[in-house]
Amino acid sequence: MNQKIRILVVDDEKINLNILIGLLGDKYEVLVALNAKKALATLEKKEVNLILLDIVMPGMDGFEACHILKKQAHTQEIPIIFITVESDEKTIEEAYGIGGIDFITKPFKPKELLAKVKRELKLQEMQKELQLLAATDPMTKLYNRRYFTSASAHIFDLAKRHKTNISLIMIDIDNFKSINDTYGHKTGDDVIVNLANILRNQQRKSDIICRFGGEEFLILLPNTTLQNAKIVAEKIRKNVEKVSIYLNEKKSIHYTVSLGVSEVDTQNEANIEEAIKRADTALYEAKKSGRNRTCLRAIDS
Repeated sequence: MNQKIRILVVDDEKINLNILIGLLGDKYEVLVALNAKKALATLEKKEVNLILLDIVMPGMDGFEACHILKKQAHTQEIPIIFITVESDEKTIEEAYGIGGIDFITKPFKPKELLAKVKRELKLQEMQKELQLLAATDPMTKLYNRRYFTSASAHIFDLAKRHKTNISLIMIDIDNFKSINDTYGHKTGDDVIVNLANILRNQQRKSDIICRFGGEEFLILLPNTTLQNAKIVAEKIRKNVEKVSIYLNEKKSIHYTVSLGVSEVDTQNEANIEEAIKRADTALYEAKKSGRNRTCLRAIDS
């Protein structure tokens, strides 16, 4: 994990940069910048987990650089630990007030520096874990409905701006109540997890899959037309048909899914809610028509 962690160190004195590289380089990838402008340029090209930022530098000082970083969307969440020769109350108060999360005094105390860096990176890791827990369904590990609502709104805005297609696939496990009643809720849970894995294995990087509720799933497919979404849906349906859920060494069951497909009208609708309703209507038609099939619902239908 540590190999992926990237720290940007900004200091106008090369000797300080060399000390910090020596202290941090074995555990983390360390990028360096001799002034604030070079640091800002680096951050246009590279993503970092943490910035160690000297306060006193010629030209743009650390406080000014921090002010810019906190205004930019792509850098405002990066934690900043200030490096300072000053430890007076006014300087420290300003460091925290402008957005710093901690400070390190010069000359460096290796154990203190490493402890503060490690602590901040551990906090980041814990925050990411909490965010992931809040965004995912505990059984399937897919996104939950709340996350889907937030992420789909962002994708809708991008598609509206760039005039690109978005399609939806709503999926429901056929006769799920009968599976639960006949084989028990554990088998029902196994079926849900199995379907989640099938969806995950077929997922493109840009797709968003969520457990929409109970035995129902919803997939958002950016840059995908209605007809191409139908192809994806049919592939899912056929893959499910091939699966066996083993109850024991001698007995297994099969299950099927019905799917409703719709396209989002990004130019005339305010959000994807109407498209979700169309996908739900198409899913109902698939169920009504005999299950284990895909039905479409176009924008104008």
